[in-house]
Amino acid sequence: MHGRGCHPVRVRTSATADRLMLLDTPSLYFRAYYGVPRSVRAGGGTPVNAVRGLLDTLTRQIAEIRPTRLVACFDADWRPQFRVALLASYKAHRVAAGGAEGVGGAAGARWIEDVPAELTAQLPIIDAVLDAVGIPRVSAAGYEADDVIGTLAARGRAEVDVLTGDRDLFQLVDDSRPVRVRYAVERFAVIDEAAVTSRFGIPGRAYADFAVLRGDPSDGLPGVPGIGVKTAAALLRAFGSLAAVRAAAARGEIAGFPGGSRQRIVEAAAYLDAAVPVVRVVTDVALSPVADQLPAQPADRAGLAALARRWGVENACDRLVAAIGRV
Repeated sequence: MHGRGCHPVRVRTSATADRLMLLDTPSLYFRAYYGVPRSVRAGGGTPVNAVRGLLDTLTRQIAEIRPTRLVACFDADWRPQFRVALLASYKAHRVAAGGAEGVGGAAGARWIEDVPAELTAQLPIIDAVLDAVGIPRVSAAGYEADDVIGTLAARGRAEVDVLTGDRDLFQLVDDSRPVRVRYAVERFAVIDEAAVTSRFGIPGRAYADFAVLRGDPSDGLPGVPGIGVKTAAALLRAFGSLAAVRAAAARGEIAGFPGGSRQRIVEAAAYLDAAVPVVRVVTDVALSPVADQLPAQPADRAGLAALARRWGVENACDRLVAAIGRV
């Protein structure tokens, strides 16, 4: 878990429904960096466009969703060795020149991600501002932010809203809780089971199986050769899940398999064995309890004011504090 200050945080009591907002923080700050002009800089010239964009996103979403709980989730390892060991192509195109930062060992290699230097410079500022506001930052050694989100979403009974620009997290939607994704790519459109079915023509909780079958170039996931979006969707509609597709293919069934797809599934057994645990978000990471209640006031008001002045984000910080105060 990322560290944070020891300032006491006063939390609110509320009669509203328990609602947990989980931030896919890396996804959000990457989007902020590319979405807010790089001319947004502090007085000394340091870029703060990602800081500003992330704070403004939080302000808008807190005002709309009105969560009672809030956690900023981070990657401790953006390309975990357990996934790379199963599928070497996993996020391989995002590895910076120079490759790995150390190799082997119980924790495996730590891969260096290709991140713009002007964004890297803003990450400590984001951490410090979140700490001063009182928003917990959580990560887990050897896991991605997705896995932290999946684990926190699976805990307890709260309604869950996941803020992300990553479709991989569509696999977490569950109308029974509910667990929803707020998809940043589309102005935080609400993704529930009905939205998954409408967009992809698959059962509402089958997105991970769909991604395994059709592949995802953005993650270096090749998919089953010869099976594209339409065939993947047709198979999941016919059988309900990838496990059921594979079982039917192994039995030699013909019904429900578009031309040639049964044989392709059989021939892709090694890929499918590896890809399923790569794509599946881990939902049982050993996380310590998180003090996640939305603070009624900043954990460190003076520290937040100093950070805001230093980095020229006074208005953005004021808007965020005001939004939290109105929940």
